[in-house]
Amino acid sequence: MCELLAMSANVPTDICFSFTGLLQRGGATGPHKDGWGLVFYEANGVREFKDHLPSSESLIARFLQTYPIKSNTVVSHIRQANVGEVSLANTHPFQRELWGKPWTFAHNGQLKEFSQFELTRFRPVGSTDSEHLFCWLMGQLDEHFSCCPSWEEWVPFVHQCCLKIHEAGIANIILSNGDALFTFCSTKLSWITRRAPFGEAKLADTDVTIDFSNETSENDVVSVVATEPLTVDETWTKLEPGSCCVFVDGELVG
Repeated sequence: MCELLAMSANVPTDICFSFTGLLQRGGATGPHKDGWGLVFYEANGVREFKDHLPSSESLIARFLQTYPIKSNTVVSHIRQANVGEVSLANTHPFQRELWGKPWTFAHNGQLKEFSQFELTRFRPVGSTDSEHLFCWLMGQLDEHFSCCPSWEEWVPFVHQCCLKIHEAGIANIILSNGDALFTFCSTKLSWITRRAPFGEAKLADTDVTIDFSNETSENDVVSVVATEPLTVDETWTKLEPGSCCVFVDGELVG
């Protein structure tokens, strides 16, 4: 299956270190060679980078390893295709506008009978079960709320929607509109929060080590979510199936 990566921080932060570990799994240390994507939230907009090539071979991915785009919220995905051809249209993360905000969605898993989730306003561009689920979820939000809700309002509703998807198959999900980072565990998802005193960390998939104390201030708070822990010398927390975690400005809030 695919792998997920996301970050929430209280100050604009780059994700070069974590992404360097993730992209190795896209065709080098892992089988997720069917495309990748990376979305950065900045002010009221987003920067999106996608490629249908393996992340371990993509020149765009190599560029992002060294170009420190800073963001408070980042969503990333590397794909191992099971539904839909290998193409840009089927490459995660997916985006839709709702209430004047760009919503970003990435999914790890598979649902054989995803047509049971009937679509309303939103329609897929590609042919994946993932994008179909995203369009269904956006439609549910649109119908349930008459205007833009706070994250405290939409998070419980989205959790209930994810539990319905979970009943139908495997669906590890990351969703954000820039205000909050929502993560749902169907089978496998882990997270870590880094804060002062910062120390060193070594990637599991390549021989790269960083000393975060040289890259951060004592007030920085950064949380990272991944399908599998990206480092070998830090303690990651595993989510239980059916549970969700919500991060705002780097802090776990629900």
